[in-house]
Amino acid sequence: MTKPLLVSIPHNLGQAEAVHRLQGGLERLKSQFGDKVASIDESWSGNRMDFRVGAMGQHVQGHLEVMQDQVHVEVQLPWILAMVAEKAKIFIQKQGTLMLEKK
Repeated sequence: MTKPLLVSIPHNLGQAEAVHRLQGGLERLKSQFGDKVASIDESWSGNRMDFRVGAMGQHVQGHLEVMQDQVHVEVQLPWILAMVAEKAKIFIQKQGTLMLEKK
């Protein structure tokens, strides 16, 4: 097992608005990257979302927690994807920021 990939995404929306903008965000990613994403499961409990994504023959799971001024994301990457962890981190930061910016 590799160590988790940790990403923090700052925002100035407040916790409730950030949760609202992120809810369903993985489904929007599936429509955008549907040719690369096989399955997406997300489950919200308050300000925490647990997720599992199937992509490129691999399964990635993790969770995010929405705070007042930032979103903490923790992703467990399979060892094969851990080799591209830095690219994954940049992708998560970019997509998370886009989800927070769009209403």
